Amino acid sequence: MWLLLNVCVFCLLQYGEGQDRATLWRGNNRSGHCQYTFTVPSPSETSCPPTASGGPEMEGLKTRLSLLEVLVARLTGGETRGPGLGAGSQAGLQEALTQAMGDRSLLQGEKEHLERDVEELQRRVEEMRRETERLKSRPCYPQSPLVPPSVPLQDSGLRLAGDAGVLSHLVSNAGRQGDTGSLRDPAWRYGDNAGFQELKAEVTEIPAPSTEDSTGCGELISIGEPVSHRKADSIAGKYGVWMQDPEAVAPYGGKMVWRIDTVGSEVRQLFGYEDMDQLSKGYPSKVLLLPEPVESTGATLYRGSLYYQRRRSRTLLRYDLASESIAARRDLPHAGFHGQFPYSWGGYTDVDLGVDEQGLWAVYSTNKAKGAVVVSQLDPHSLAVKRSWETSIRKNSVANAFVICGRLYTVASYTAPNTTINFMFDTATGQGKQVALPFRNKYRYNSMVDYNPAQRKLHAWDNFHMVSYDVRLGHQ
Repeated sequence: MWLLLNVCVFCLLQYGEGQDRATLWRGNNRSGHCQYTFTVPSPSETSCPPTASGGPEMEGLKTRLSLLEVLVARLTGGETRGPGLGAGSQAGLQEALTQAMGDRSLLQGEKEHLERDVEELQRRVEEMRRETERLKSRPCYPQSPLVPPSVPLQDSGLRLAGDAGVLSHLVSNAGRQGDTGSLRDPAWRYGDNAGFQELKAEVTEIPAPSTEDSTGCGELISIGEPVSHRKADSIAGKYGVWMQDPEAVAPYGGKMVWRIDTVGSEVRQLFGYEDMDQLSKGYPSKVLLLPEPVESTGATLYRGSLYYQRRRSRTLLRYDLASESIAARRDLPHAGFHGQFPYSWGGYTDVDLGVDEQGLWAVYSTNKAKGAVVVSQLDPHSLAVKRSWETSIRKNSVANAFVICGRLYTVASYTAPNTTINFMFDTATGQGKQVALPFRNKYRYNSMVDYNPAQRKLHAWDNFHMVSYDVRLGHQ
């Protein structure tokens, strides 16, 4: 306690009589002991700063301002190093300078390239100007003779209707070069020469070689660019099949367009449109509910009937559009189904039906064929197999297939925008071969390709889009 009092007395002596008096409090601390507390006003809190410079705070502020001034000066002046910059600031400035130098180099290169282009254009303009002046200064030469001197008279295909003596003047100077004026005979007078001669040409028409046989068939030579007709409205239309009957019968005409959206477990709706215009607008005139569900995108239309594979089976069905009923059913012998031998894109495309100039076809595979493509011609009335061929190409290695003029063609990829028709099998000879015909998947997911022999077009379903391709046939 004595020590505390001495401290307080010392504080009072330091402040003097003009300062506020000290205050004293007495109380018990937490331990129960008596404790005295003195409070003395602080000179730094009751008076202004002792110096005009402002103390250490002002000095620190001045230092920071100086650093900022150095940084701004170096940013505007292009300097990148100095004692006032930290490592992070130096790195940032160096990176900005490097990028600016790179941009400057690129711009300089572009400028030089443009200057070279301008010089080349100026040079070409000057050459064209000189060529124009040269052509303007050339005289007009008389017209060449009817029979060129270099062509023998007996091989020229011309016959003379009179005295041949006059023609001899036309070729008398054939050996002379550069003297085109000498090729004109001054004795040749059209008006007053009684021996005026008439030249007649004998023309024989030679027909161009035919690229197709008597039935209008031939090998596939080229496929045109895809033409879009309609985009499906919902996810159910990501995959599908659309068709026109190449040999339509009543009550529906050949312009009628049919479509099936095949995404789903119970695909049974068949939409009919009066023509392509109504298809593009999305206005169906007929909606049929099929009695049994459809498997995948392998359906086709022929002679008033819809042909399709029944879901989860190898059974083929013929649905008559006029009576709206099943007209025939038959199992496709040994055919794989529901994912056993699909195309490379999947989708349970084990059985693919199609039509060409020769009738109805089925493309599939069997366990006996070990996954190789089998193509069979079917009886369109009873669905019985008339004849089958086994090819050398595996079904799951190709994206799709179609038949034209009894020849099977396969598509290499269903996603590549620029792919090929990569294989052809001729049922007439039983031989296959590799081909490379360009084919475009415009929307990069082609799930159906079928041929329409009446229109000479391919119909395809490419990632919600119904598209068509023109085809050209001939002899390779």
